[in-house]
Amino acid sequence: MAKTMTMWYLLLTLSFVYAATADTQSKVTNNPADKLVAAINENRTAHKVSTLTDNPGLACIALQYIKAYQGNCDAVGGPDGKKPPESQFAEAFAPNCGVEASTLAPITGRFLGCQTKYVHAPEAFSEILIRNQKSLDILYSRNHTQLGAAVTGTDGGSPYFWCVLFSSGKPNQTFTLEGGVAKITKPGCFSGANDECSGASDHWSPLNGMWVLATSVVLAMGFGLAL
Repeated sequence: MAKTMTMWYLLLTLSFVYAATADTQSKVTNNPADKLVAAINENRTAHKVSTLTDNPGLACIALQYIKAYQGNCDAVGGPDGKKPPESQFAEAFAPNCGVEASTLAPITGRFLGCQTKYVHAPEAFSEILIRNQKSLDILYSRNHTQLGAAVTGTDGGSPYFWCVLFSSGKPNQTFTLEGGVAKITKPGCFSGANDECSGASDHWSPLNGMWVLATSVVLAMGFGLAL
């Protein structure tokens, strides 16, 4: 009897551990693109610059912007850095997102970063996207009115891309979505989509917590039987 009660006590304790783990995992699996937008607006507020509207149409285009690099980190920044042709915004990015091409507005700034190691949104913002004075000028520019962010891995893994597009267009009147809903394209995620990130890495998967519980239960049962 004492052995059985001890085992169930262990299982109950481990269930609380799992609950805490699951809560942490749920915070990790929340859309990191939304967190990137939050980090940008928090920094703008700290420097007494107005916050920017998160536009899901623009954010979806930011994800398409990433995909144009086809997983090639070497093409991001540096002497060999490249940019997708501006014509791609109307010809490919907008249609892929369901954004009405007639509502596209000027892009007033862009952040793009890529590396093989995944980091969470605050670190991506401060360590990858903000690199020099030019980055700070873009961050605190008063020409922006809205932004959209996207995060993705390639084929569900490394390398990892982070992209933010800024625009001076009028919020709710530009980058308008057909039917009011953006096309969800996987892998990756974009801000303002009310969607959790998918297909980027295990960092965004709640299954890790389930494995913690399963392993813990087996260990507890073994411990209980050994008593």
